[in-house]
Amino acid sequence: MADGIVLFAKNSGQTSFSSLYTIKHGLNTKKVGHTGTLDSFADGLLVVCVGSATHLVKYITELDKEYEAIIEFGSETDTLEPNGKIIKKTNLPKYVDFINALKKWTGENEQFPPSFSAIHVDGKRLSDLAREGKSVEIPSRKINVYNSKVLDCRTDSFEKCNNDSDSVKFAHVLFTVSKGTYIRSLARDIAKDCFSCAHLVALRRNRVGNFELKNSLGYETLPEFSINEYFGQSKVSAQDLESREKLLEEKVKNFVFELDEQTSILCGFNILKLKSENTRDFQNGKKLKNSMFETNPDDKRFNAVFCQGKFYGLVSYENKFLSYCFVRSSN
Repeated sequence: MADGIVLFAKNSGQTSFSSLYTIKHGLNTKKVGHTGTLDSFADGLLVVCVGSATHLVKYITELDKEYEAIIEFGSETDTLEPNGKIIKKTNLPKYVDFINALKKWTGENEQFPPSFSAIHVDGKRLSDLAREGKSVEIPSRKINVYNSKVLDCRTDSFEKCNNDSDSVKFAHVLFTVSKGTYIRSLARDIAKDCFSCAHLVALRRNRVGNFELKNSLGYETLPEFSINEYFGQSKVSAQDLESREKLLEEKVKNFVFELDEQTSILCGFNILKLKSENTRDFQNGKKLKNSMFETNPDDKRFNAVFCQGKFYGLVSYENKFLSYCFVRSSN
């Protein structure tokens, strides 16, 4: 069975779950877990852990992410994405107001996630509660938009926005954000602060931590991401998606990042070298001591433990105290 990380390029119209199906079949394993879903309408990078690497899922989920989004102003849907029901219409925002709102939402803020999301409240998904017509209080969460950059802006006549007074119909924006940030909610809140409303019509995830979309399986099959391309492209049929997945199943073995030091660095982990005479104690869960290691642990990052190039597990180091996160099976 394969152990490692697979970078997969999900297509729009495909669920994150079906992407796991492709990888499971290609690697002939059931032990697969993703580090964060993408909505069905979105495309881009899925970081998928396979075999014993599934223990890393919750740690990779913590990483920052980069997205490209195409926002349509003047209408808001209940799901904040293109397949939802329009629930609000407003005038288009002025370009200067849009830019000011974008600046306001760059940095640390409180965000209310969308009502249609996978977040659980009282044991139920918000999306399930929303479909049942139930209204619940959604708690806000702290987010950080590290960077936002406008790549393109168009008026309702599809002309490029050149003046502060131009009305913005579509905006193509690059966002770098902290974990747990919903770009759909970000589009809603930016629109509200420029006296309009909005929803996403397209979304692409380019990066998770140090893992990049351009290095993923199936990247070459994704269309160009731009306002022009979005309105010019035809929908991918279910048959085309099925053919694509069959081809990718045959290639997936060549896209497994093994659990080595280089992959651990990509995950953002510190490399901690275990002394060879202490490998058995480590695998048996004996109390951790600094003297067991050749190098020093890092208290700001998780520490990936290696001995002679072999990955043994993950530990944390806090208040000068080492503790196990998980130990890789010796089998």
